[in-house]
Amino acid sequence: MQLSELAHVFQAIEATRRRSEIAALLAELFRRAPEDADLLPYLLQGRLGPPYAAPDLGIDERRIAQALAEATGTPAEEVWRRYGELGDLGLVAERLLPAAGQPVSVRETFEQLRAIAATSGRGAYERKLALFRDLLRRLGALAARYVVRIAQGRLRLQVGDATILEALAAAGAGAVPRAQLERAYALCADLGLVARTLLTAGPAALADIHPQPGRPVLCALAERLPSPQAVIAKLGRVLAEPKYDGLRLQAHRAGDQVWLFSRRLEDLTHAFPDIARAVRQQVAAERVILDGEAVGYDPHHQRFLPFQETVRRRRKHGVEAMELRFPLRYYAFDLLYVDGTDCTPLPQQERSRRLRALVRERPDGVVHVAPQLDTADAVALGRFFDETVARGLEGLVVKRPDAPYHAGARQFNWVKLKRGYQRALADTFDLVIVGYDRGRGKRARLGIGSLLCAVYDPEQDRFRTVSRVGSGLSDEEWGELRERLDAVRVDARPARVESLIAPDVWVEPTYVVEVIAAEITRSPLHTCGKVNDQPGYALRFPRVAGLRFDRRPEDATTEAEVVRLYALRAGAA
Repeated sequence: MQLSELAHVFQAIEATRRRSEIAALLAELFRRAPEDADLLPYLLQGRLGPPYAAPDLGIDERRIAQALAEATGTPAEEVWRRYGELGDLGLVAERLLPAAGQPVSVRETFEQLRAIAATSGRGAYERKLALFRDLLRRLGALAARYVVRIAQGRLRLQVGDATILEALAAAGAGAVPRAQLERAYALCADLGLVARTLLTAGPAALADIHPQPGRPVLCALAERLPSPQAVIAKLGRVLAEPKYDGLRLQAHRAGDQVWLFSRRLEDLTHAFPDIARAVRQQVAAERVILDGEAVGYDPHHQRFLPFQETVRRRRKHGVEAMELRFPLRYYAFDLLYVDGTDCTPLPQQERSRRLRALVRERPDGVVHVAPQLDTADAVALGRFFDETVARGLEGLVVKRPDAPYHAGARQFNWVKLKRGYQRALADTFDLVIVGYDRGRGKRARLGIGSLLCAVYDPEQDRFRTVSRVGSGLSDEEWGELRERLDAVRVDARPARVESLIAPDVWVEPTYVVEVIAAEITRSPLHTCGKVNDQPGYALRFPRVAGLRFDRRPEDATTEAEVVRLYALRAGAA
């Protein structure tokens, strides 16, 4: 496929907010270009690979503007003047370049951008600039708009994973169950691999996609219930484990190579050399994938550290100093793969047994296995909960012994029971920020006063508002958050957001905050759970409990959870 053809599809996607139209456009795109199926999902989301292995181009907007100036023979000052007017270097490129460019294929463009990202060493910036300039000279105006946006990290077509999977299901030969595609994607976290497999080898080949070390699996997620009694009534016999308030990390090993992947599918191996060393030393398998939580731990006082201290270990520089200052423990709680065996279909009880056989625990070790209670007694479960909270932990994750590892899904195979379940509201909520108001009074100087937050509907790939939140953060945290949000701000309501409220600033659904509230109530102002003329649902008296930059927006609290919790509370009243 020629890049000019793809650019017209991008333009059509930008012109609509209807998910069905976007899915139809994408399905036709995949039908027309099956030979590029491995690249298209990445480009649709403005990346050069899957999330865990997408290289950064390594050129900032000043160099992008310089390359554009040199490619078009325009003074750099004029490029910057137009950028100031339009606020979009992609639109500047579109206006400066001729309507028709040279024939350039999608694959050639992708490979050129990857070559720019791979350029390093002495004089790398100048070589990157030359490569990007030469690419721009060959492009027509519309194609240049999107290539520049990809380079700048601002494509923002708002095409989510779920919409791409829906399009692939429609594009495949014959009826392809969406659940089959979702399962394949959950086991490899690579939409390009799923698309290539489906469109070149057929639906049956999707069953050959299994976990592999070096390629993350989408995390299994937990539902929630309000009490130990409700847990036992719903699940019967359970395996209960402490819920650690740390960084969810998958630990992968292939011989001496170790990878550590976050819940957002980022490779964080560089930040946690102590965990990587311990996986080599303490895990008795050459090839293995563990699911677990990294938690800050004070060995002198034998106490766990708050999440905000744990998360300070996640950095690119000063890693050795931070390792000494904030030591970690890695609590493994599941086994996804070992020495050629995909363990995800195995029952939870069997995975737990094999995990304990693999990990060589020792008192001074970094890797530990989460302790586990096997019970069908609500009183025993409540006692274990109290003991766990007394140790400074969040609560419990309670698991069905016979359940497989349901990658990428929130089901009642796992249920979380957190501190404060006896209060009116059972849990905190992970909400996605979709906009903010600039603030009044003393907040006016910060430029941000409250957040517009949403829950996620995975079936429709939509974010629906549930709360405005204006408390819980320090001035420093508000300032840091505003900087992050301004980097993903957009001019209009994002396509995947449904809202009756218009904030001062819309932002792309990217960042998650943990919010605690007094109760759930019905509200005509919010779209969460809103059906026809019935009011939606909202959180009363919300406040931010923490910034969760470690979580994906698609892993946020779901709309269905909020509706179900409201019904549970209403039934108990």
